[in-house]
Amino acid sequence: MTAGRGRARASLRAIARRLEREYGEPSVRRSRDLVGELVGTILSQHTTDASADAAYRRLRERFPSWSAVADGDRRTIAAAIRGAGLARTKAGRIRDVLGRIRRERGGVDLGFLRSMPTTEAIAYLTGFEGVGPKTAACVMLFGLGRDVMPVDTHVHRVVGRLGVIGRPSTRERTFEALSGVVPPGKAHSLHVNLVRHGRAVCRARAPRCGDCVLRDRCGLGRRAAGRRGGSACDSG
Repeated sequence: MTAGRGRARASLRAIARRLEREYGEPSVRRSRDLVGELVGTILSQHTTDASADAAYRRLRERFPSWSAVADGDRRTIAAAIRGAGLARTKAGRIRDVLGRIRRERGGVDLGFLRSMPTTEAIAYLTGFEGVGPKTAACVMLFGLGRDVMPVDTHVHRVVGRLGVIGRPSTRERTFEALSGVVPPGKAHSLHVNLVRHGRAVCRARAPRCGDCVLRDRCGLGRRAAGRRGGSACDSG
């Protein structure tokens, strides 16, 4: 590992400790249904967790199996998931993904990913239209327990403001830059707590820099503290 990547890993380790003190160490949620994890993450794109969860429940109530979804009428699927937004687009993508898995694997099952190296599994999943690195990483982390950190809007924003890996212009570039520098065993904690922090404090608009436990590591937070004449918090 280069010196720069080593510094980034050390910074992320310190950030993880700070966030765990603030929000707690999140309990691990593991999904046994890899297809369900993939579908649920597709539904979560561009909507709230509550809306995606409700749409997922309605989809499972309407169709008895994932194979039935693959055979389903797109309008019927869209009606079931309407609350998640972009229902027509998501319905088509979900149906196409499930149909392709069945054609290639003989059934709607992603169990084969368990024996596949992480990079290969991510490459397989991102080969589907509408499945990007964040969605694939969620399947890796929450479905397979792999040490891969998904990068959503909140993670991208907070990590960018902290400058740990510079300021990548897209979530995809942030994901690539974080690969290999996230401290071992901390992908889950960092992902969950960075999302919490991004929602509660490091918001896109009107960030609450005065309440931020990371402000001494953030240029935005230091500038805010300077305007108030405040002091930075400890760097531990």
